[in-house]
Parts: sequence; C-alpha cells; structure tokens
Amino acid sequence: MTFRLVHIILSALGASATILYDGRIPLGMSSSILDVSSGPFSTVVRGPESASSVLLLLYYYTSFVPYSSTEQAISVTIDWTSIFTPGSSSPQYGFCRTELIAQKSGNTTALNEGTDTGVSVFHFSIKADETRPLNYTHEYQIVFIEPTDGSHVFGLQLGSPFTNPTGVVPASNSSSFKVLDHDLDVLFTTPFTNETWHNFAIQVDWVNLTLQVFYSMNEDSLEAVTDVMPNTSAGQGIVGDFHFGILKLPLVNPLDTATQQADVVHYGLQEGSLEGLFYSGVFVETGPL
Repeated sequence: MTFRLVHIILSALGASATILYDGRIPLGMSSSILDVSSGPFSTVVRGPESASSVLLLLYYYTSFVPYSSTEQAISVTIDWTSIFTPGSSSPQYGFCRTELIAQKSGNTTALNEGTDTGVSVFHFSIKADETRPLNYTHEYQIVFIEPTDGSHVFGLQLGSPFTNPTGVVPASNSSSFKVLDHDLDVLFTTPFTNETWHNFAIQVDWVNLTLQVFYSMNEDSLEAVTDVMPNTSAGQGIVGDFHFGILKLPLVNPLDTATQQADVVHYGLQEGSLEGLFYSGVFVETGPL
C-alpha cells in the first residue's frame, strides 16, 4: 500500500481513526533491526539463519512509485533452511516458514490487548516476487491472526489447499487470493496478478463477531468487497497474534504412515526452493471504515 492510499483512508476517517499499530517501515531503517527482533516486528518464526538473510528492507524498491513515499517495502523469503523450531518443541519439518509478528515494545500480548477489541481494521499490501515464484501446488498461509488454539480469526491464503490424500494440484483457483473466516469459509477471492500491489483491509468486530473485507490495487482507494459477515465461531474474548509472511504447507508423502500423514506440521514433502513475497502498508487502526 502506498502512502497516498493511506492518506486517502485517513482523510476519509478524519480524527475518528486511531493508529493502533504501525508496521510501515520508514526510509533509513536498516534490516539489522530485524536480527534483534525489535521495533514493530517479532522475527522469531523462521529457520536458523539470521532474520536479515530472509527478510530484507527494500529502500530502493519504492523508486517505481510516481510520487514521494516515505515507506520501504519488505521482502520475505523461504527456502530449504526455513524450518522453524518453536521453543523447546521439535522442528516443524512439514512447514517452510518465515513470518513477522506484530509487536509493541517487544511484546505481542500487550499489542493484542489493544488491537483485538472493539472494531479494528488490519491493513496490508502484497506484491509478487517474480524472481522467486511460489509453487501453487502447495497451500500458503500468508496473513492471519492466530489465537493460542492455533485457529485463525481470519486468514489470507494462496495456492492449493492442503488435503490428505493430496488431491488434484494445482487447484483451479490456486493463483488467487482467498480471504477466509474462522470456519475457513472463503469470503473473497481475487487473482494474484504480477506487477501489482494488492491492498487489503480486514475489518474485525470483536464484540459482534463479524468480518468485512476491503480491497484495491495499486493506487486505487479501498472498496468494500463483502458485506459484514458473521464470524461467530471465533468466540467472545479471543485475541491472537497478527502474522504476515510465508507459511508453506507440505504435500502428503505417500511413503509416510497414516499417523505421519496426518501430522502436517512435522511430515510431508517440500521442494525447498527459494520463494518470496513483498509486503508494505502494514498497520492496524480503529474502525469502522
């Protein structure tokens, strides 16, 4: 998302909107801040390599914008080394993942208590990295709010949904974005075209348990692309971490046992190829839009 689009949004809202979280990277900030997992992002969800080797701030990348911008894009990549080991648990060999988690003052919980209340709007923009294409035979979970039970309040998906056994892949809509609710029902879908910034805003009503999706491309203003939709299964009082990046699910390995095939986190087939996405315009504000 460009700052012109942000300006349009904020101008329309006037003083009623408050920025609850700002993940837009200012020019001049170095990728080294990612290595210490400070600032607006926790960068612990990655393989053993340094964060700045898989997450790169792209000062030069804003040069294509036909007007002044003060924001950098961020490149997120995965490869065969992107095996995350959470705490004292075993490595997640089924996944390839590199993700950023929104935080405030080094604390995700404190941020969640401020963003996951009332009505809040989660903004993010995504662009294809054509030199590091995704493999659409796999499922990619790229933006989501994750409570402690591992579900997603909402999610943004690319690729072919994981199935056991593996179905016909790639799926017919594998190259389209899918916005999912807590029940994994598709609320909105649109093609993921190259050379385009795809701008999303997901409005979450934490009291009435609803979602609404807004979308635009490049410099266009956001428009509602769904009605206000029920999201009741998310439950009252739930909060979760705001993730964005790349979480690539495996394909089922026919040589694994049935128990192993059901354990998508730790088993399955991955190619380990270098893949990537660009992100910008990540922030959360009070709603409604």
